[in-house]
Amino acid sequence: MPTIRIRLTGTRDDADTLLTTLHGIDGIEHVEELEEPSMYPRDDSSSSDLVDDNGSELFLIEVLAADGLHADAVRAVTEVEASRLGTVVEFVDEF
Repeated sequence: MPTIRIRLTGTRDDADTLLTTLHGIDGIEHVEELEEPSMYPRDDSSSSDLVDDNGSELFLIEVLAADGLHADAVRAVTEVEASRLGTVVEFVDEF
């Protein structure tokens, strides 16, 4: 079962919108937002104590898909939704 890990930089409303959208995709086994993004340091931030330099929040989302086709759908839907919301998403192998 493929696992897709998403780092979203945006607002709480942006994260909630993406989570709701991901829950609506058929073939998705599980969608979870990890509670403590501060536990996962960002090596791309200019300060290890800051989540992001522009004041946005970091949200970590993990999705379990039924198969590779559904994993591809999660990635595509996430990119479209992020573009629509004006947020930044990154697919990572681990948090």
